[in-house]
Amino acid sequence: MFIPVGFEQRSVITSLGRMVYYTATGLPWQENKVASEELETLVFLHGFGGGSSAYEWSKVYPAFASEYRILAPDLIGWGRSEHPVRNFTIEDYLTTIREFLQQTCTLPVRVIASSLTAAFTIRVAIAHPELFKSLILTIPSGISDFGQDYSRTFFAQLISIPVIDRILYTTGVATENGIRSFLEQRQFAHPNRIYEEIVEAYLESAKQPNAEYAALSFVRGDLSFDLSLYIQQLTIPTAIIWGQKSQFTSPGIGHRLAQMNPQAIKYFQELQDVGLTPQLEMPAVTIGLIRKFLPLLTESPTAVTY
Repeated sequence: MFIPVGFEQRSVITSLGRMVYYTATGLPWQENKVASEELETLVFLHGFGGGSSAYEWSKVYPAFASEYRILAPDLIGWGRSEHPVRNFTIEDYLTTIREFLQQTCTLPVRVIASSLTAAFTIRVAIAHPELFKSLILTIPSGISDFGQDYSRTFFAQLISIPVIDRILYTTGVATENGIRSFLEQRQFAHPNRIYEEIVEAYLESAKQPNAEYAALSFVRGDLSFDLSLYIQQLTIPTAIIWGQKSQFTSPGIGHRLAQMNPQAIKYFQELQDVGLTPQLEMPAVTIGLIRKFLPLLTESPTAVTY
């Protein structure tokens, strides 16, 4: 089990099934349940990739548990949440993210999200601004930004071939070597920052029954879109953290996205020497940046700060 001390697993029912989430329920974080429910809520949403889950934020969210009510879900198709047998669509995640927030939060909340899920969160915030107080996003990208078509890349085309897709998943993704290779080559700037627990947590998620459906939908490009077509509609105060050495999406894309909407995107922080998941690769730095941005977004300054 990869649940931090003082947290427990709970769940809600969405239109696509049961969504598991993790929340602090007592010592050492909260003295009692009433006190916990009176705290402001922080929601942490993980990104996508082979074996993704709420574990991605587990080295960060406990740092806020004594001050905030923490909610960290495994999105549908990932982690310990339900794994429907279906080819997932963008609308599936826009809907279930909205449903999760509506079922667990009564007031507008601060959401911290990463990569493609961060891009989905922007779209949910555009459609339902009443659900959000602020956003802190690490490398928000639709993967096909500014007219790039990820689904036409060689690997996306290869993984679209029936039978081959399942073979590649079971032999190249849902294995210890497959997980470690992905983390080393695609997710971390420095492989020596990957320790055994990270590999084990990703592998546990990747080996859940029917886990391949969400993962293959992601790798095929079924969930990718051009975030630049939406980002100007965002009105929620937002800060962006972008790993300098992130694969797939360079900091240049992040700067271009931020410059399209300086009214909402108040801060853009490029983070040196880190890859796609600063929350795992540099958790202490990520915690520090989140702490920096939370009060600043409340103050709502008027210009992008680099």
